[in-house]
Amino acid sequence: MTSPIHFELEQDHIGLLTLDRPQVRNALNWEMMERFALLIEQISKDAQVHVLIVTGAGGAFCAGGDLIELHQFQSHADGERLAELMGDALTQLFNLSIPVIAAIEGPAIGGGAEIAMVCDLKVAAQNARIGFPQIKLALTPAWGGAGLLVKLLGYPRAFRLLATGETLRPQAALDLGLIHHIVPDGQALQSAIALGQDFLGHSTAAMASLKEILRAHQNLPLSEATALERDVFASLWASDDHIIKAADFVAHKD
Repeated sequence: MTSPIHFELEQDHIGLLTLDRPQVRNALNWEMMERFALLIEQISKDAQVHVLIVTGAGGAFCAGGDLIELHQFQSHADGERLAELMGDALTQLFNLSIPVIAAIEGPAIGGGAEIAMVCDLKVAAQNARIGFPQIKLALTPAWGGAGLLVKLLGYPRAFRLLATGETLRPQAALDLGLIHHIVPDGQALQSAIALGQDFLGHSTAAMASLKEILRAHQNLPLSEATALERDVFASLWASDDHIIKAADFVAHKD
């Protein structure tokens, strides 16, 4: 039986996490969410993965939750389970120490948009559609999407996007800073892989440290984030990776 989500590690240390229920535009059911959480946990411990790309099969990224299945679970406890399962998984995805790129074709809607938003970079095809229509179902985001939007857009624009449930075309999403590259239809994955290859060859420790200090500047007071930045720099300065790369640079200068 084909898994609704699977992970492959390419030879160049690029991992590919593919949502694969194309018959429902990769909408998330319980099996898929549990598998997603398990795979993110495994990837977080795999030193062979230097870049992760998240994408969907069949010309869609993810159309959110599979309401046909999930609507059968209507209790408060079901809501808690739904929020915690993917909320915890996306927190772990957000905190990965490696670059994470979303390759978006077709819909990235609701929970699908929340998955995309926690990725460091988002490459979207012209046919992509990105939106948070939870309000139309008398819901709010539950997996961290609201908080990320406030940080990215500020309160008024985040409120407008969430309160209207508007679906954005790629250029509008690019103008807001929700995505970073627009490519022709069918080329999102190829372009994301090419972008990911730009990060290969750099020190994995330096890349992890870069993400750590950027997150710190997002979330901590300036004085604390700056202190962390200086401490991280000093540790990297004394590292074997830096000493070797600096010696090579000096040896080949001119």
